[in-house]
Amino acid sequence: MLEAVPYQVHTILTDNDIQFAEQPRNSHTAHSRPKRFDMICAANGIEHRLTKPNHPWTNGQAERMSRTIKDATVKRFHYNSHDQLRTHLADFMAAYNFARRLKTLGRLTPYEYICEV
Repeated sequence: MLEAVPYQVHTILTDNDIQFAEQPRNSHTAHSRPKRFDMICAANGIEHRLTKPNHPWTNGQAERMSRTIKDATVKRFHYNSHDQLRTHLADFMAAYNFARRLKTLGRLTPYEYICEV
């Protein structure tokens, strides 16, 4: 999967949600273990940074993208199954990345911008 992109991801910034960060109540207990996300990052030479707790504006771009995805999917449509949601989400992301021209990218699609860079 990571080989499919024409650039090297060197750093990922995420919030402190449970899928990305060890929760303080679990540290130094039997439940404390490396997160799968961190293991994949390490295996691919990617630095994983966490935002400051209780500072959602630090992760503003990711939060805005999450809102865009929710507005286009679960807030607008009802899904009878997870597979139906997954299919619609994949279709939306393909349309967003390959067809939607963004002002912040100089009217290029995200894919065109990455290829240009």
